[in-house]
Amino acid sequence: MNAALPFADKLTAQARLRYFQQRDSVSFFPILDAEMTQRETIDNVVANRFTFNAETYHLDAPLNWLVNPSDDIEWHILLHKFYYAPGLGKAWHETADNHYLKQWIKRTDSWIDQTPMECIAAEVTGRRVQNWIYAWYFFIANTAKIENAPLLIPADFHDRFLCSLAEQVNYLCEHLAPARNHRTISLYAIFLAAVVFPEMPDAAYWLDFSRHEIQRNIQQDLLDDGVQCELSTDYHHLVLKNYLAIRRLAARNAVTMGADFDLRLNRALDFALYAHKPDGEVPAFSDGDVSSFTDLLAQGAKLFQRQDLLYVATQGKRGTVPQQRNAYFNHSGYVILRSGWGEKKTAYKQERYLMFDCGSLGAGNHGHLDALSIEIAAFGRSLIVDPARYTYNEGGKINWRVKFRGTEAHNTVLIDGKNQTRYVQGPRRYKIKGKEPDTRLHTFFTSEKLDYLHGSTQSHEYDACHHRQILFVNGDYWIIVDTLKSPSEHRYEQLFHLTAEAQEGMLTYNNAINCQITTPHLLIATPRNQTQLFVTETGYVSKRYGEKQAAPVLRFVRQAKNTRFITVLYPFAEPLKKQRAPFNLFVSLLPNEKKKDFNVITITQQSKTSTQTDICFLPRPENNKDESLTPYCTRSYRYDGYG
Repeated sequence: MNAALPFADKLTAQARLRYFQQRDSVSFFPILDAEMTQRETIDNVVANRFTFNAETYHLDAPLNWLVNPSDDIEWHILLHKFYYAPGLGKAWHETADNHYLKQWIKRTDSWIDQTPMECIAAEVTGRRVQNWIYAWYFFIANTAKIENAPLLIPADFHDRFLCSLAEQVNYLCEHLAPARNHRTISLYAIFLAAVVFPEMPDAAYWLDFSRHEIQRNIQQDLLDDGVQCELSTDYHHLVLKNYLAIRRLAARNAVTMGADFDLRLNRALDFALYAHKPDGEVPAFSDGDVSSFTDLLAQGAKLFQRQDLLYVATQGKRGTVPQQRNAYFNHSGYVILRSGWGEKKTAYKQERYLMFDCGSLGAGNHGHLDALSIEIAAFGRSLIVDPARYTYNEGGKINWRVKFRGTEAHNTVLIDGKNQTRYVQGPRRYKIKGKEPDTRLHTFFTSEKLDYLHGSTQSHEYDACHHRQILFVNGDYWIIVDTLKSPSEHRYEQLFHLTAEAQEGMLTYNNAINCQITTPHLLIATPRNQTQLFVTETGYVSKRYGEKQAAPVLRFVRQAKNTRFITVLYPFAEPLKKQRAPFNLFVSLLPNEKKKDFNVITITQQSKTSTQTDICFLPRPENNKDESLTPYCTRSYRYDGYG
């Protein structure tokens, strides 16, 4: 008799199995990884072919859980997290093929036999506990429609499964990560086990412990503006997914959470709502992949009866328009500007979007050295992108982890080729060793026709200060003004990372007034400057861990003490033609004797029949330290004939 088992002194193994197969007093749900539960993926797992992070290995049978065939520890971590186990259960339900059941038993049993509890890391245990319970949902708890299901599961295996699960949950309680996403994942695993298995001898302790720690954790994990403290858009949604699962599971089983749990969860949903681009994806600021989390918005909409979440989850097909067009999250430093929500003449997916990173590195070790970086999208396409993380592995001839994390890999200004924060080789890995920059948002101004942002960052690696001003004009296009001030001379490089698709049809035009770069859906224009060097080169962007694509990088270079970059980013719905300068757009900085506190920028657009001129008055940062001056623009038209 094993004291860790439910009803250990009352039921035989077979009776215990039958009890759980027939029990209906607990309501829970599996959360499936879409990729890892595809039939092709599961059939490969059955054949011992495992693919994680774009690396595939055919493992020996029987599987040795302690050997990692990859140079990347993340591969081994994913093997031990068991994301494929619920996929085996799903495939069994869909096909009634008992081979999937046998594979679940075989792989779970071999893991129990081979693997010490402290293998790899406690946070891996948290994910594995979740996935084991989701697999149990399919193989044990939800088998009413499976013919002869009670006879197909060996009762002694089920007991071993329950004992190992209890051991892993107790291990988690004793080895919780001190903070951040790893702690959140583990706490949800403990809470899930407590709710799904109230018959377990330690279940009451698990429930009390997890509820108490979850309430403490959410106050530390989520900043007061709702953004997860690591300031990664991807990890924010990973954590949000776990908190939503906790809240949904609690609601189904009459478990109460703390007083402000819902308040903080709704703030986290607010950030998720605004972070989604019109195409339904979220930029990968700091560590993470490019993903869509509209399913989480839909869960939040149902849980809290929020029609604004439903609106964004369905890309404007259902629900109600969010009250605000733009949003500033003042504790994390993220700002999102958009032209609209598809509520007027423009369709939802066609709206323009910009995200601005004007905050700190964030807690933990997932922040990138990217202060004042941006991402923009328009007409259903990403145009200037954050290249994301690509990898955590620092092996190989090129340290791609360091390259993707550094300042040069982002849409900001690189000074003297240095990172904004000191980032150097440690005993085993690169580490951030220096003080992070002093970064702040000075102005967030929004109106019907003009939105304006002004942020600055002062690195401790050099004496130059970088101010970035962003004007969003009439919901049509952006003006980016980068002002650099220093008592000494520096090499300044303004960087823009384009998408992989932008390589097709990218052209450069120079005339007496402007330097223009066109991609199929974006025109980038800057006033011509004799001291400025312009370079296009091939960089890389990554949408998924372990995968990277070549993509153009634009580099505007100047050597100076003080300088100012002025760049217009003008998106187009229809592809621009390759054979000639497709759009007559001229950008110039006018001399301004009357209003010396302002830079006066003109943007002139000419067609065959008309000319449109925007004159934008932008406060100079050095003359506007109290932020009392605000920008303004005027627009004029001239009709030139029938063409």
